[in-house]
Amino acid sequence: MTEYSHTKPGRGKATIRVKVRDLRTGTNKEVTFSSGDRVEDVRLDKSAFQYLYSDENFYVFMDLSSYEQKEVAHAVLEGDAKYLRDNMELELLSFEGEVIDYELPKTMEFDVVEAENALAGDTATGATKEVKTDTGLRVKTPLFVQVGDRIRVNTDTGEYLTRV
Repeated sequence: MTEYSHTKPGRGKATIRVKVRDLRTGTNKEVTFSSGDRVEDVRLDKSAFQYLYSDENFYVFMDLSSYEQKEVAHAVLEGDAKYLRDNMELELLSFEGEVIDYELPKTMEFDVVEAENALAGDTATGATKEVKTDTGLRVKTPLFVQVGDRIRVNTDTGEYLTRV
């Protein structure tokens, strides 16, 4: 669900309007429910997986309990692919055997491989610069972060947290 609104007119039933995203296709749509409508619960299976590698069409993960490999389409991970590291563990959510969502760790650490040089006098303004990590992720950081530093990033927002 991406948006929610509840309206109660003077007469008639209350309605609930929600904007939802179809996790299988990625499309957004608006759905309206009347008071008293029932909604079927959907059961998602959550399992721990280890990221192995990526090919042209899929990311390949291994189930940590059964050691089976599962292919996940590139479209499922969208912009979060830059957070993937070899052998990292994450939770995959599946519906009827098809992986439709994932849960990354809340924070991750990355090595800085590219950083602009800070100019003297820039530090008084609280300025930031963009750095590139070993996975290709680009993050805005304070000016003191240099190539070779290790940084911690919030995976929900993509923001720099601290230098490690």
